[in-house]
Amino acid sequence: MTTPVKNNLHTYGMGSIIIHWSMALIIIGMYPLGLYIDTLDYYDPAYRTIPQWHKSIGLILMSLLILRMLWRVINVQPLPMPQPRLLQTITKLAHSGLYLLLLIALISGYMISTADGRPIALFNLFEVPALPAVTENQEDIAGEIHYWSTTTLITLAGLHALAALKHHYINKDNTLKRMLGMHQETNS
Repeated sequence: MTTPVKNNLHTYGMGSIIIHWSMALIIIGMYPLGLYIDTLDYYDPAYRTIPQWHKSIGLILMSLLILRMLWRVINVQPLPMPQPRLLQTITKLAHSGLYLLLLIALISGYMISTADGRPIALFNLFEVPALPAVTENQEDIAGEIHYWSTTTLITLAGLHALAALKHHYINKDNTLKRMLGMHQETNS
C-alpha cells in the first residue's frame, strides 16, 4: 500500500511528510552552520561563501514554511492521537511555538542580512530585495533576536523529537509512524 499525497483523518500524506522532514533537516543543519559563521573572521576564506549559503538556505526554508502553511490550508489534518487533555494542549502549544520561533528566526535573519540595504542572492540565481532598515543598529538587534529564537527553536525541536520517540517506544502508538509514512489506516 502506498502513502497518498494528501493527508487523511488518520495519517499524513507524502506532501506533508516531505515538507516536514525537509524543514527538519534544514533547521538541524542551519543551527550549527550559523554558530560556525559566528567564528569566522573577515580574513577567513569561508567568510565570503558560508554566510551566503546560510542566507540562501534560509530563503529556501522560508519558501518551505510558506508552502507548509498553504499545504495545511488545503489539506485535512489527521486527528490527534488519543492522549490526556493537558498533553493535547502542550502538543498544540509546542507546534505553534515551533512555527512562531521559525518565523521569528527567518525574519530576523532577513533583517540581519539586509540591514546594509543589499539584497540577498539565492545561490546567485536571483536576488531577494532588501527593505529599508526599520531601526538603528538593526543588524545587532536582529542578530540577538536571531540567536535566541534559533537557540530556542532547536531546543524545542529536540524536545519535539524526544516526544515522538516517547510516543513510539513508550506509548507504542502511531504518532511517529504517521510522520514517516509507515502507518496506513484501512478504514479511511
